[in-house]
Amino acid sequence: MLCDAEIVLRGGKVALPGCNHFEETDIAVEKGVIVDIGGAFSGQTEVDLRGLIVLPGGIDPHVHFNDPGFTSRENFYTGSCAAASGGITTVIDMPCTSIPAVTNADNLKHKLDLVSKVSIVDFGFFGGVCAQMFDNDFEADMESIAHDVLGFKAYFLSGMKSFGQLDHFQYERVLKKARKLNLPVLLHAEDPSYVNSATDFYRKRGSSPKDYYFSRPEIAEVLAIESAVQLAKKTASKLHIVHISSSKSAKLVQDEHISCETAPHYLAFDLDDFMRIGSPLKVNPPIKSKGNSEALWEMLSGGMIDFVASDHAPCTTDEKNTGSIWTDYSGIPGVGTLLPYMFSEGFTKSRVSLSQLTRSTSQSPAERYGISDRKGSIEVGKDADFAVFDPVKKWRVIGADSLSKGKITPFEGMEFAGQVVKTIRRGELIYDSQKGIVTQPGTGVFIRKRL
Repeated sequence: MLCDAEIVLRGGKVALPGCNHFEETDIAVEKGVIVDIGGAFSGQTEVDLRGLIVLPGGIDPHVHFNDPGFTSRENFYTGSCAAASGGITTVIDMPCTSIPAVTNADNLKHKLDLVSKVSIVDFGFFGGVCAQMFDNDFEADMESIAHDVLGFKAYFLSGMKSFGQLDHFQYERVLKKARKLNLPVLLHAEDPSYVNSATDFYRKRGSSPKDYYFSRPEIAEVLAIESAVQLAKKTASKLHIVHISSSKSAKLVQDEHISCETAPHYLAFDLDDFMRIGSPLKVNPPIKSKGNSEALWEMLSGGMIDFVASDHAPCTTDEKNTGSIWTDYSGIPGVGTLLPYMFSEGFTKSRVSLSQLTRSTSQSPAERYGISDRKGSIEVGKDADFAVFDPVKKWRVIGADSLSKGKITPFEGMEFAGQVVKTIRRGELIYDSQKGIVTQPGTGVFIRKRL
């Protein structure tokens, strides 16, 4: 039995895996790893967490930190600081909003050299597969980064000229290659034929949020997902649908090799809110019609949706306010509000149980992306990653106070129950609600899938 530990967290109400009640217990940490839970031990350093709730550190597996390249919107330091302030200890960054995109070994190395010097939280990368890669040997490029990425991201509909969308045949070829590499393929699923035609039609009619919604309604997502699911089944590949916005779509993603995520903004808002809030709530896919969010909550609690991710994609104030819904930037900040939103509006309002909360914000993404040997739950042998909440504190979302560069949030003014007061990453306190960020840039480490 352990008698003396490097760090002991005392008396917190701990969310252990699979449990729907908190256990008031002590946690011993050595060299950044949990070495005992509930034993009789002393600590060289002791942290009193009595009266506080201890969740596994959140994992946000869908962020756009834009570094290098689009750093006027966000960089990895500011993005990771925002993550830490919201109890997120691990992020997985998307490949497409970097210059250059993470599509080959040279590009990945360039990004990693920069990010490793500044990140506050632990981080992984997704690789990307875009239309431009088919002019050369896309399979060789995928192989060159397979050891360093946690999956590959592609689009059926892309608004980025530098990261072109794939047609169905190209996507089938990517699925086959990814299967050989034993990695999942992530998909932005909107049907380009429907959206392009509908956009031409509705853009002539007006410039309201409702016009924008009608250019990319539920059926656009359904058509894309139906095709993707058939291709994944044909190739026996691992498919993951990112940011599912429609409950109709989620019903199509029910296969042991196919997973999906939704985002807090789809759980929180509907088309009436989009009409009221406008461009601060403009995302792709857009917010859907009334009743959809309630259905998504039911599917999340029922296990039909695997986890939640922020799709953190902030922009400058000018980019969000061009004067037209059609040209205003699509994307919002969210990494700092992901876990607090799920705790407040999911757990405390009984939309999800405690075990569903921890699965959807940590355990499930860790399992899907092959890092559950280290991340995702509070267990002996895993990294000592914790989000510590004061359950009685209430607070309001103020975009201007965010540590992200993105200050425009649709959650502006919303009151949340429960506040992150400490974030601990591999045993180190990295955020304190009274002091802010309390670690140095570059202390986050790069995470690969363990072979």
